[in-house]
Amino acid sequence: MTGPSTSMPVAGIVPAPRQEHVQADLLVRNAKVFTGDAGRPEARAVAIREGRVAALGDDHDLAHLVGPGTKVVDALGRRVIPGLNDSHLHVIRGGLNYVLELRWDGVRSLRHALAMLREQAGRTPKGQWIRVVGGWTAEQFAERRMPTVAELNAAAPDTPVFVLHLYQSALMNRAAVRAAGFTRDTPDPRGGQIVRGRDGEPNGVLLAAPSALVLYSTLAKAPALDEADKRTSTRHFLRELNRFGLTSAVDAAGGFQNFPDNYATVVDLARSGELTLRIAYHLFPQTAGQELADLKRWTEMVKPGDGDEWLRLNGAGENLTWAAADFENFSEPRPELAAGYEAEFEQAVRLLMENGWGFRLHATYDETIRRDLAVFEKLAAEGLFPGDNRWLFDHAETVSGGSLDRIAALGGALSVQNRMSFQGTAFRDRYGAEAAAHAPPVRAMLDRGLTVAAGTDATRVSSYNPWVALHWLVTGRTVGGTALTPAGNLIDRETALGLYTRGGARLTGEQDVKGTLREGSYGDLAILSDDYLTVPEDAIPDIESVLTVVGGRVVYASAEYEGLDEAVPPVSPLWSPVAHFGGYQSGARQASLVAEAVSESEQHRRWRVARGSVPETTPSFVDPCFEH
Repeated sequence: MTGPSTSMPVAGIVPAPRQEHVQADLLVRNAKVFTGDAGRPEARAVAIREGRVAALGDDHDLAHLVGPGTKVVDALGRRVIPGLNDSHLHVIRGGLNYVLELRWDGVRSLRHALAMLREQAGRTPKGQWIRVVGGWTAEQFAERRMPTVAELNAAAPDTPVFVLHLYQSALMNRAAVRAAGFTRDTPDPRGGQIVRGRDGEPNGVLLAAPSALVLYSTLAKAPALDEADKRTSTRHFLRELNRFGLTSAVDAAGGFQNFPDNYATVVDLARSGELTLRIAYHLFPQTAGQELADLKRWTEMVKPGDGDEWLRLNGAGENLTWAAADFENFSEPRPELAAGYEAEFEQAVRLLMENGWGFRLHATYDETIRRDLAVFEKLAAEGLFPGDNRWLFDHAETVSGGSLDRIAALGGALSVQNRMSFQGTAFRDRYGAEAAAHAPPVRAMLDRGLTVAAGTDATRVSSYNPWVALHWLVTGRTVGGTALTPAGNLIDRETALGLYTRGGARLTGEQDVKGTLREGSYGDLAILSDDYLTVPEDAIPDIESVLTVVGGRVVYASAEYEGLDEAVPPVSPLWSPVAHFGGYQSGARQASLVAEAVSESEQHRRWRVARGSVPETTPSFVDPCFEH
């Protein structure tokens, strides 16, 4: 064949003779391109050469860039957007564990979730655990309840099962309690509770009260993957993120993520050119009492910006010192941080700012933010704020207008996540509807001109699906449909998309090359299954990418484009839940199961009413519902 390499039959385009030196590597045509660039907001075609956008325009404008080596993709009139950038994603930790996890993300009935668990128990080898680790909430289920320990025991009588629910709790079957070594003599950890029955024995329920350490330390007892499988797991997790149009992420580090050991897999993939997601990562001191020593050691080893466009260090956090971290378990009262944590915290911030390091801070509550800002204002008197170092608060659900003004004055930014999609009902029940209406106050942040970026905080609370987060940004609704945010506090779809593209790029200093489609920017884009800008609001969470491009490479392809993407090795180990069920369960796959679950749930409710276990009128959302 002498014509261009095409993915679809494309009439009317022929290769330009003897123009190989200017030909595009990839041309996406017949598209509705949303560029995110105010100077040229729309186009019909995008040409990419050597990993960068070479040109935008109409199909005929770019025809001269097609040569013998050009791959031409017909978008079939679909919407094209700049690649999405999750500004707060635990992508490194998530990748190391992805193939071990049974994901309930997107599952719409508890009946189906338990069926998945039961089926997985039949293929999980002795010694391994079944892990459901985040990405779901009871509110998403038609039954509007959590599973019970009794149901876990029935589904998997011999295989250890650990089910994490947000930052609130975890359920374990009898086999998992034994595997974790919990007995009547096991003491409760600080900030957590091992719930016990009348006989004093652990009954399979763990509660964060309010610290999630008991949840994560228990999960850490499960077997880990070997190095080869960690590599494969990470590649499949990145491919799963590409499935939703993600082309970049800012890794927020997190507990049990040690540097440099737990970063070795992504470093290896970067060196071999196998990353399919651009990652800017942070460093998080893991051990209370040695945070300053760790930060000092890191400032002498590496510096922000080290790396390349695929993998680079962005700064410290999301914790700098453990004493300064508040926990966002909305089923528990707001934690009171220790008096005097500011002294050590000030030393950490000073060390970073003096060494040219930016940082991010986990701060859920305004009470924490105000105390942190007082430290920054003290350092501002010495000229350290506002400086050239990028810094931000993460989460900020209850940040006040006064604190936002102080953040702006000190040159800070904010990263918001859709934790309210999953925890919004619990927040409203504790703090009231008015507080929930502004949690977090995204509109107020933008009105002040602050840099705001969006993300998910996946994988242990929210799902990694960015379209669930975008749905929350524009509707203010939880995954169960509960309305929290009034119209006056919502943002429109284009603004929300900007938080997921340009916003994240600003947090890493890459706004000149990332977040928009314009000449010279990275060739990162997604062709969407449905038009985000026009579909009904309720359909936004069901959007996926049918073709994702990072640096001109097709890293994910489905529908008409299946087979155009780069190959990945088979999922390993073979018994992996991902090998059988995949990752996020899309709405289309789940819809046929919901009616059955609703009917069964109503029968279950009536039986409980007859027993006197619940009142005649049951709340629409019951969490938790523990039976043993």
